[in-house]
Amino acid sequence: MAMPKEQFFLILISFSSLIYPSQSRLSYNYYSKSCPNFNKIMQETVTSKQITSPSTAAGTLRLFFHDCLTNGCDASILISSTPFNSAERDADINLSLPGDAFDLVTRAKTALELSCPNTVSCADILATATRDLVTMVGGPFYNVLLGRKDYRISKSSYVEGNLPRPTMPMSKIISLFAAKGFGVQEMVALSGAHTIGFSHCKEFKSYLYNDTHYNQRFVQALRNACADYPKNPTLSVFNDIMTPNNFDNKYFDNLGKGLGLLESDHGLHNNPMTNPFVEIYAKDEKKFFQDFARAMEKLSVYGIKTGRRGEIRRRCDAIN
Repeated sequence: MAMPKEQFFLILISFSSLIYPSQSRLSYNYYSKSCPNFNKIMQETVTSKQITSPSTAAGTLRLFFHDCLTNGCDASILISSTPFNSAERDADINLSLPGDAFDLVTRAKTALELSCPNTVSCADILATATRDLVTMVGGPFYNVLLGRKDYRISKSSYVEGNLPRPTMPMSKIISLFAAKGFGVQEMVALSGAHTIGFSHCKEFKSYLYNDTHYNQRFVQALRNACADYPKNPTLSVFNDIMTPNNFDNKYFDNLGKGLGLLESDHGLHNNPMTNPFVEIYAKDEKKFFQDFARAMEKLSVYGIKTGRRGEIRRRCDAIN
């Protein structure tokens, strides 16, 4: 007697789930058996690097954003270009990504490969390191699901239009995040990452002479700080001049005082859709931390690759 078609497909699906029971599932204890020292190794590596290079936290957070928003949190930003392919990290907006962040991932990967070879993905390393560093510099703890795979494709042509630029109108930035499933409040909360880190003079210098949103004493100080920019393109200024190395809500408080650094910072304060959330976060750090943590949890699983869609790279800068 022939088996009904519906029953055949049900059995086939059930059998497939037995063959690959966990390849597409994320969990908080994903490496508890396969790499029991994962958390310890990550904490030791992150702590050592941040103590040695205090700008690592801001750099890694930015690297994580640039990875996730382009093509999902899949470590494709870490892949180096070859003579046959221009990778994401060589797109113009990514050329200023700091080397300390890449170095941190390399150090963690090296240590983890020695402890549990070919087990931990570069994508999970970057996501975990970002969370640990945010917490180290005073920010909120949030949960990071694990089990991502590393993507095999990285092209610089994928980057344009996926990352917000400092010169973009706020309406366009809102639309960019909306296309990825993030609401206005989530976008504003994520923008609070500017509470740490710095921006190069080239990203805001052209606005220092014709933008009325700046505090006048602040704008004069910025002109002085960037005076030698033509000779030294690496000149930069802290995004939050009050507490540059602490993850807090001071960034939002600064915006209302004309102390925003980038044009997009001023846009957050002046746009009627984003201003209410800026005002809330400026007054309530606890609320900012809660919303930032929730948004980061959501961002950290955006566009992830699991199962056969990815791989575990032996080196984070090269495809296996």
